[in-house]
Amino acid sequence: MKTKILLLICATIGFAVRYGHCQEVVNTEKLLQEMREVEEVARYPEPAYTLKQVSSYDRRSTVRNRAGWFANSDFNQFIRREEHEGREEHVMMDAEGPGAIVRFWLTCLEKPGTMRFYFDHEKEARITVPGFDLLKAGLGLGPALLNPHTNYDPRGKGGNTLYLPLVYAKHCKITWEFADSASKKKPHYYQINYRTYPKNIKAETFSFEQLRRLKKEIDNTESVLWNPSANFSVTDSISKKLNPAEECALNLRDAHKAIRLLKIQMSKLNRDQEALWRNVVLKISFDGKETVLCPLGDFIGSGYGGSDIASWYRTLANKQTLVSRWVMPFQKSAVIRLINNNNFPVELSLSVGTDDFKWDERAMYFHAFTKMEEHVWDAKWDYDAEKNPKGDARAPIDWNFIAIKGKGVYVGNTLATLNHMNSWYGEGDAKAYVDGEAFPSEFGTGLEDYYNTSWAPVVIYQTPFANATRADHTSSTGHNTFTRTRILDAIPFSKQFSFDMEMLSWDSGYVDIAATTYWYARP
Repeated sequence: MKTKILLLICATIGFAVRYGHCQEVVNTEKLLQEMREVEEVARYPEPAYTLKQVSSYDRRSTVRNRAGWFANSDFNQFIRREEHEGREEHVMMDAEGPGAIVRFWLTCLEKPGTMRFYFDHEKEARITVPGFDLLKAGLGLGPALLNPHTNYDPRGKGGNTLYLPLVYAKHCKITWEFADSASKKKPHYYQINYRTYPKNIKAETFSFEQLRRLKKEIDNTESVLWNPSANFSVTDSISKKLNPAEECALNLRDAHKAIRLLKIQMSKLNRDQEALWRNVVLKISFDGKETVLCPLGDFIGSGYGGSDIASWYRTLANKQTLVSRWVMPFQKSAVIRLINNNNFPVELSLSVGTDDFKWDERAMYFHAFTKMEEHVWDAKWDYDAEKNPKGDARAPIDWNFIAIKGKGVYVGNTLATLNHMNSWYGEGDAKAYVDGEAFPSEFGTGLEDYYNTSWAPVVIYQTPFANATRADHTSSTGHNTFTRTRILDAIPFSKQFSFDMEMLSWDSGYVDIAATTYWYARP
């Protein structure tokens, strides 16, 4: 009898685990841990989720490459308008749970008004913000989790980006109430990225009591994001002088490992530092398949010239020492190659630190690829929205960064441009398509908005997840580089993924583009 009872208990436990009845609860604490656990990015998400974005994109954009597709009034656009206790509230987000807001970007010219976060169909807002400004939400966060944009003015222009995950069990609605009729005429822009989990997943809805209880966890996350660890011992290295067209290779043949540290140093004695980082190319193969092909500067997020970067996954200091903390697992072997495409010799050293990695059904290979194109048409922002762009040589275009087939997770990109105009080149919207959808899961509001800033800034900034590493001139002419990596806001895909950027500018002209995309993929 005891044996039968024991077997029944074991069978019940096995059924529960298999069918999701004993799964961990999704809450703010778990997501903060996921944000800090760098190895987790190399495994397909469990529990699974979809990643969507709501934004203030111009609602005239409905069908790809038809009239209205490149309409540029990406402000004061909402899902609908509601009356609530005598107030007129404009709905920015309306999503079923379980889910979590994982990134909230916004900006404006004038901040007066009221933003409200309603959770789980509650009649009263749990978060009330006295203005179009998340720094006024009373969350008490540091600049890694709530980052003010470079031009932020608490009394006027500018915005911020929130990365603290806000979890909801059943539902989340966010609304905006304009202060008065005059404020309705001022532009307000927003992007909200959110996860949606399967219905059987339990979730703990955000509360300020929870926020107080997690203060140490939040403070720890803030500190870790600004000070990423690279404390892995060097397990393999090579130093060499590479002549033009010459390459070197480092072979790793330990089973079930992951590269946790990739460090490359190039001597300052090398000539032409500007070209150096573009013309030394990185190739990496895992288990016999090449998955990384990038110039070193683009791989690390600097673009042309090797400008410094300080971010969660990547560092480049003094145009000399590159450190990558991307987790790159492999089952049997890895080969790292460096090719010198400069017309002069290059002295360099390559060091790698590996650690054990359990390869399972969720494990993924790291990928990075740079696409380059010169003389790309960048149309003026005021292109007639009523005109069909098809067949019009002067019409805007969607420039494609990448088109991926297979199962994986998109984790970010670097955009390096050489702007041949004397004015801002980045009015276009980012568009991310998942699994062949006709309308993108993400439809942005402007190039710089995707990279967590606003109002066409031409300044250097460094944050854990988004950076501007090069900005030659205030007009934006010359070289410019933006980069953004994604953790909680990473986009899973089952069959395919593609990423486009609209080419719109203040004045029409041409740009040269180098776009590097980062993703993980199942074999």
